[in-house]
Amino acid sequence: MNKLPGKTVERLSEYRRQLLGCLAENRNYIFSHDLAGLLHITAVQVRRDLMLIGYSSVLRKGYDVRELIDTIGSIIDSNEGLKVAIIGIGNLGRAVTGYFRGKRSKLNVVASFDNDLQKVNKVISGVKCYHVQDMEQIIRDLDIRIAILTVPADFAKSIAEEVVRFGIKGILNFTTVPLNVPSGVYLEAYDMITSIEKVAYFVKENKF
Repeated sequence: MNKLPGKTVERLSEYRRQLLGCLAENRNYIFSHDLAGLLHITAVQVRRDLMLIGYSSVLRKGYDVRELIDTIGSIIDSNEGLKVAIIGIGNLGRAVTGYFRGKRSKLNVVASFDNDLQKVNKVISGVKCYHVQDMEQIIRDLDIRIAILTVPADFAKSIAEEVVRFGIKGILNFTTVPLNVPSGVYLEAYDMITSIEKVAYFVKENKF
């Protein structure tokens, strides 16, 4: 299979989250238009995405919910699982850690890092916090591949450069600072201020 577009991967993740909810409600089949309705997109988009991963519906029944969950997992999950670290365990870092832990069996938050001695060597939101000076050793010892950056903006660039040097292959950047990473490292940025301003614009314009 060719590499999927980023937006397709995002939707596959959203499909799986909704399908898990359906499974919890003992719903075994779902049609494309029902799945589309849960995500406020078109049924055509759903069918196009699922065709990309080689999945089709059962005639007159729709998609097999459990089978589709497994199929999506086989596409977007790592077989052996991936380990994640939170860099910066302030209020945002704690919230992200607490929300994320246990949500996916193939993605595990195994460490957090901070320079606050009041946090170092303590378990915070279920994860042990290490000093940032120990990042290289811990990242390599635990084979951590993904870093979530929730550090103050002033530290974002230097921390990103360090974790890449220590072997991190994917970064989710929650800071407001644009980052540059070398080829071979995947970067995803999430700017909450931009997202809130987008919501505010459409509320102001009342055009949605």
